[in-house]
Amino acid sequence: MTLSRRNFLVSTGAAGLSLGIAGSVDALFTANPAAGVRGPSRGYGPLVPDPRGILDLPRGFKYRILSREGQPMKSGRGLVPSSFDGMGSFATKEQGVHLVRNHEAYPDAAHLVPRTGADTTFDPGAGGGTTTLVLSPSLRTQEEYVSLSGTAINCSGGITPWHTWLSCEETEERAGVTGYERNHGWIFEVDPYNNRRNVDPRPLRDMGRFMHEAVAVDPVTGALYETEDAFSGEPLGTYYRFLPHRPLGGYGSLRAGGTLQALRVPGLEDLSTVRRAGTTFRHIEWLDVPDPEATTTPTRAQDYPRPITRGQKLEGAWWGNSDHSSYFVSSYARPADGSARPHDGQVWRYDPRANTLTLELIFTTGYEADNLYEQPDNICVSPYGGLMICEDSAGENYMIGTTSDGEPFAFARNRQYLEPGETGELSGVSFSPDGRVMFFNVYNPGTTFAVTGPWRRQK
Repeated sequence: MTLSRRNFLVSTGAAGLSLGIAGSVDALFTANPAAGVRGPSRGYGPLVPDPRGILDLPRGFKYRILSREGQPMKSGRGLVPSSFDGMGSFATKEQGVHLVRNHEAYPDAAHLVPRTGADTTFDPGAGGGTTTLVLSPSLRTQEEYVSLSGTAINCSGGITPWHTWLSCEETEERAGVTGYERNHGWIFEVDPYNNRRNVDPRPLRDMGRFMHEAVAVDPVTGALYETEDAFSGEPLGTYYRFLPHRPLGGYGSLRAGGTLQALRVPGLEDLSTVRRAGTTFRHIEWLDVPDPEATTTPTRAQDYPRPITRGQKLEGAWWGNSDHSSYFVSSYARPADGSARPHDGQVWRYDPRANTLTLELIFTTGYEADNLYEQPDNICVSPYGGLMICEDSAGENYMIGTTSDGEPFAFARNRQYLEPGETGELSGVSFSPDGRVMFFNVYNPGTTFAVTGPWRRQK
């Protein structure tokens, strides 16, 4: 009998690495058992069907819906915008949590980020931005308000060591396109606690104008690592390092500027050609970007003295404190889009101290046969070890964890169907500062979840 990966995940709650099964398993996960961050030994067991038909979780875990698109915001100003994407969580003195949530709202979204009368607006012609949720210790939503508006297609971002959120625009459209009054493709800093600081938002121009996805910050050196989600065409995007003039200077310090650099791995021009997890490259180079503001030419297409290293759909990014490394994701690669080789997801780790780049995880499938894409997107390092990976595929979507042996396991499954056989992508995964709660979003219909349960249990 043919056994698909989907059925295998649902029936066992885990998928083996380098695992051979009689019949046809349409996705083979391979991973590096010597990954720098260790996870739980076995995962948390099979998923239990949710009687509400919203979110399946392992036994003992529970979810709470904190916010839904289209509902009135607690602030009383407008409706909750659509297109929930990247998100960061921040502690409060009262043992509560503040969440800053991106809205990747395209101009035709059902609910744009409110701009009328908002002093947090960058461009009145753009409908993306961020909203902030203030949660009580019991996870009740006490406030919900706009913290950034008038930006475009805010995809993901990153948390800074001084506890602010960097919200990234995944576009490089210029003024005059789709009603925009200003150029887009920037990173903006959002204060999760004091909304007065978010008035008159300013783009962090030296961090580049391109199709941003996510940012990870080195809390020791202050270097920032940025992913570029250029998903098709020539040339593909790359991975960037930003060296600020005022590293770790606190709120507003990134406005002082710095140097933007592009990744170069000698002998490797396309990340998709690497097929074996555990492959490590040494002597990584970083080349200065000639024009970070992309005045006439996209940053990825500018004239570099030596070839830079590229990858398709470079998306999620996260800083791993335990191994002092920057993780980032290539969501998938397709030769038809310009990649050299196909895959359904890679997770890479850059170690700045050793100056090495390692392929930690690769998803490979027979995608041409059944069009099942297993596209990892936003990621975070769990406080209990291992990675939590949001899936963004054309079918059902899962939250996938990794064990201490590098094996992936299904932790959650979205049950909110958009069309037959299709569910909305998962995004914005992070844990509360005390590790008690995992927060994440469903992109469409926009939903923010809080998940609690026996995190230390191993099934």
